[in-house]
Amino acid sequence: MSESGFDLGLSDPARAGVFLVAADDLATLDVLTRDAGLRAWRIDLSECRNKAMLLLRIATMLEFPGSFGRNWDALSDGLRDLSWLPADGYALLLEGGADLRAADPASFETLLDILGEASKEWTARDVAFWAFVALPEDAFETAL
Repeated sequence: MSESGFDLGLSDPARAGVFLVAADDLATLDVLTRDAGLRAWRIDLSECRNKAMLLLRIATMLEFPGSFGRNWDALSDGLRDLSWLPADGYALLLEGGADLRAADPASFETLLDILGEASKEWTARDVAFWAFVALPEDAFETAL
């Protein structure tokens, strides 16, 4: 628990999952996830317009092996493995999610599904895996 007495429970795998957040919240979440002992990455999806760009950005930031297949199955497999990045828990902070959502809604939804599946897989192993996808404040009325 933090000194303030306020604890988000970020180290608790049972609480982990995929969350849509306001873009302004990412900086705070970045600090809090690291304070909770999680390995965290900020992945910029700004101007990300399609599946190919999305997969490349995630694979690059997470240092996926060269054999990464650049398809949805490979992304799912990679996110559920991460053996080359050992940690007590993980957090992906995805900035600029609105660009992908507007340009390729199907890929945006598939990404959320894959992140959710990965989080469940890690939870079964008692490891926290969080994904925070940032959208502008005005997007929350239509985000779900």
